[in-house]
Amino acid sequence: MVNLVLYSDQIWPACSAIDRRLVELMKGRGTGKRLAYVASSPEPDRRFFLDAGSYYGRYDLDLSLFFDLDEPHSSEDIAALFACDAIHLSGGHTGGFLDRMRRSGLIQPLRDWALSGGILIGVSAGAILMGPTIATDALFIGRKPEEIADGDALDLVPFEFFPHLNDEARYLPDLLRYSGHTPRPILACNDGGGVVVAAGRVECVGNPLWISGGAARAAGEIKLDGFSIAQP
Repeated sequence: MVNLVLYSDQIWPACSAIDRRLVELMKGRGTGKRLAYVASSPEPDRRFFLDAGSYYGRYDLDLSLFFDLDEPHSSEDIAALFACDAIHLSGGHTGGFLDRMRRSGLIQPLRDWALSGGILIGVSAGAILMGPTIATDALFIGRKPEEIADGDALDLVPFEFFPHLNDEARYLPDLLRYSGHTPRPILACNDGGGVVVAAGRVECVGNPLWISGGAARAAGEIKLDGFSIAQP
């Protein structure tokens, strides 16, 4: 089963409940504390990588491998990536991130690794990529999600993810409208909230909003193939 941690954004200490679940997942697997960072775009100064390293360092986790999708990688580089105990997909421009992952040939290997139980962490764009499509990202770039025809992503969960719900008042009505165009529920999170998917359960942290069929729904109204929903 998959082990996924989806953050709207990594804000400390607002995300400490999600952070603790990540630490529990890593301890539960009994493998180690080494994380890899997959950058959504070039980071010549590695500023976001260093910030993420400081964030994880609070929990004695070691973000030690930086992976740039735009650089050529040897089989040894790929093996080192998947030898890490967890992989962090950074925030950034979701469409560009998806394009880089496709060009690098990483989509299927990363999906296979996650389906085999590897711990995959996504922040904002990285979290959107875990769903079947990145269509919800259209709202950040002035487009309609239903217009996105080439947004197929990692397809690790049977719902679409939307971060930063609290940033703009228009996001909720736009998501309600879009939910009439997609058969999948949408899980929308404010910053500080997120989702942990483990042992076949979707654990909601920070009261994220389920949206389906043009309305906001209670968790009990949502049915997900292969998963139950836990609301702490």
